[in-house]
Amino acid sequence: MTHSPGKYADFEGLRQQAIALRRAGHSLRQIRDELKIFNNDILNQLVKGEPPPEWTKRPRAKDDLRERARELRLQGWTYNEIQAELGCSKSSVSLWVRDLPHPEAKCTPEERRARMNAGPARLRASQDRERAETKRAAAAAIGGLSDRALFITGVALYWAEGTKDKPHARRESVEFVNSDPGVISVFLAWLDLLDVARDRLHCRVMIHESADVDAAERYWADLVGIDRHLLGKAVLKRHNPRTVRKNTGSAYRGCLGIKVRQGADLYRRIEGAWYGIVGAVSETDLGNRT
Repeated sequence: MTHSPGKYADFEGLRQQAIALRRAGHSLRQIRDELKIFNNDILNQLVKGEPPPEWTKRPRAKDDLRERARELRLQGWTYNEIQAELGCSKSSVSLWVRDLPHPEAKCTPEERRARMNAGPARLRASQDRERAETKRAAAAAIGGLSDRALFITGVALYWAEGTKDKPHARRESVEFVNSDPGVISVFLAWLDLLDVARDRLHCRVMIHESADVDAAERYWADLVGIDRHLLGKAVLKRHNPRTVRKNTGSAYRGCLGIKVRQGADLYRRIEGAWYGIVGAVSETDLGNRT
């Protein structure tokens, strides 16, 4: 090695001094200050091959985790259990304990699967409770429903789901179809508000031909509050053998169609009210509405 002239010329002499200091437990900083060697490259060359004293080593952040992982592995814990307990990666766990013997199975494969499924099951249950609470709070926030609120709700509901008049097809009639019992109940309450008697309603069930038509007709007749025999003839949807139906089971009751007899004037009122709502939301005095 070629050394610079001056105080670094006696490199071997400096090296002997540096090694003696290193073995006496000095840090690089202390050796630098003692020998007045302020060139880091030269300083590292002087102590090359000599390990640093223990007191200068910084503890590794994961040493405690590693030791704990090894303890748990020796107790028979799995990688997944150790990972969940210590909050570290599975790859780290594998690196720390791979030299240890594989623990004997503490449970059957069925028990292991049950334990693995328990976590997701608890999460789903928690999410279900959260959903239910959000819905319960939202329902409670509605409180009572004024006639005005019900009227506006019914108009919006009809305009979303009911039959509308078109310039190319004049049909000023009130016809409403839906499969949701809650929607039908709100629509019926709205008709009651408008003094539309039940004897003005023509109702019929629209349902898949393979469903329980009798049960569906009894259900809808009870909901409307009329005798089942007053329902019109059910409209049956033919089965397509290439289609896999998902609307099956006892909860499937098809749709209920409701038509208001002599409903032209009512339809005009609905359409006028709807465009009144549309015009109202276009105004600028939103803060002054009742």
